[in-house]
Amino acid sequence: MKLMESARKSSRSKRRNARWPRFVICLDNKDNKASLEVGKLYRQVKPHPKDMDGWIRVIDESGEDYLFPARRFAEITLPTGAKRALAGALR
Repeated sequence: MKLMESARKSSRSKRRNARWPRFVICLDNKDNKASLEVGKLYRQVKPHPKDMDGWIRVIDESGEDYLFPARRFAEITLPTGAKRALAGALR
C-alpha cells in the first residue's frame, strides 16, 4: 500500500509542475513598447506570493521578470518537448 501512496504523490507533483514553464504571447504592449513586442512569445515566471491578482510575471526584453497585466497576454499550450526547447532558448 505504501508504494501506491508514494506513486500517487509523485504523479500529483508531476501534474502540479507540468504546467511550468509556461509561455505566453503578447497581445498588447501599450505603455510598454520598449519591454514587450506584440506577437512575441515570452516565458512566464511562477508568481511571487505578494503579486497582485490579474497580473503575471514574464521575462521581458531586458531579460528580467516583471509584472504585467495578464489581459495583455494569451497563454500558449505546448507539447512537453517544445516547452523544453523553448525554456532553454528563452533564458
